[in-house]
Amino acid sequence: MSIFTHVTVGTNDLAKSRAFYDTVLGALELKRIADLGDNGSIWGVDAPSFFVLKPANGSPATVGNGVTVSFRAPSRAAIDAFHKAALELGATDEGQPGTRDWAPNAYAAYARDLDGNKLAVYCFEPA
Repeated sequence: MSIFTHVTVGTNDLAKSRAFYDTVLGALELKRIADLGDNGSIWGVDAPSFFVLKPANGSPATVGNGVTVSFRAPSRAAIDAFHKAALELGATDEGQPGTRDWAPNAYAAYARDLDGNKLAVYCFEPA
């Protein structure tokens, strides 16, 4: 069971964020399940899990230094597809797909989205 109900990141360009996340989260078998008008959108499987919103206070969205949002991937191939799609859509590489030695079978990739939010995607299945 997850200890979180959802995670939210901010955006300054909702249209670009929607297109970006539809593609990269689609590689992880997540889909957009709701739009909140001009305020944001929500992705998940069968419940809201990841929100992309314009800041409620009207100020520009900024990134958190040291903050990373990490997604579970169904396979190593899904991680490769996520990372490739993210970079093709203008994300910044923060770590190529590959093994990580901090946990058995850990395979991951990192990227920064179009607003600079740091994203990770992990799978713990054997190769």
